[in-house]
Amino acid sequence: MKILIVEDEKKIAGFIKRGLTEENYIADTAYTGDEGLRMAFESHYDLIILDLMLPGIDGIAVCRELRKNNFKNPILMLTAKDRVEDKVKGLDSGADDYLTKPFAFEELLARIRALSRKHTASESTLLKVGDLEMDLLSHKVKRAGREIELTAKEFALLEYLMRNAGKVVTRTMIAEHVWDINFDTDTNVIDVFINYLRKSIDRDSRVRMIRTDRGKGYVLETGD
Repeated sequence: MKILIVEDEKKIAGFIKRGLTEENYIADTAYTGDEGLRMAFESHYDLIILDLMLPGIDGIAVCRELRKNNFKNPILMLTAKDRVEDKVKGLDSGADDYLTKPFAFEELLARIRALSRKHTASESTLLKVGDLEMDLLSHKVKRAGREIELTAKEFALLEYLMRNAGKVVTRTMIAEHVWDINFDTDTNVIDVFINYLRKSIDRDSRVRMIRTDRGKGYVLETGD
């Protein structure tokens, strides 16, 4: 799950990012409303944590602009303001939930999980490509009925490949969606994780699903 944190207090933004990273989320940070909007439009985020009081464009305006441009994923608004009218204003602008500062990190995680469950409930929670299946809620992966154990990063990488099955995905695309924005694309980490997946997914199967398109990227074969 890739999360964008839009928070002008760098200490708070850093605290949230560190905590989310420790929980195996992918997190990027923006410190102004304008920067947050740009990043949200340039990349894909599964959830946005949005501070209400931001320099330049405030959180309310950012939220409205995102919804106006068809951003459908959850938005969790953070603010030091705890008046009912402020909460109503935030929710009416398009936010899905509202958390008042200071907050316990455990509560933030619980709200992220709740928003994720609510969002995925309106979508299919099962991805299927050929005889490969992924349950997004239980985090279970099976191929031809055989359960496959994956790390959190391997799971995120496979999810991205499955959502783009049959298409070539470049190393840059993978880095952007599975690692954070500061990932060094010159390393061989992606190749290493692709090899891990190959060993797990294609083991005991005559049909190889993960193919390298030399000079371009990787393809998860659909079997069509």
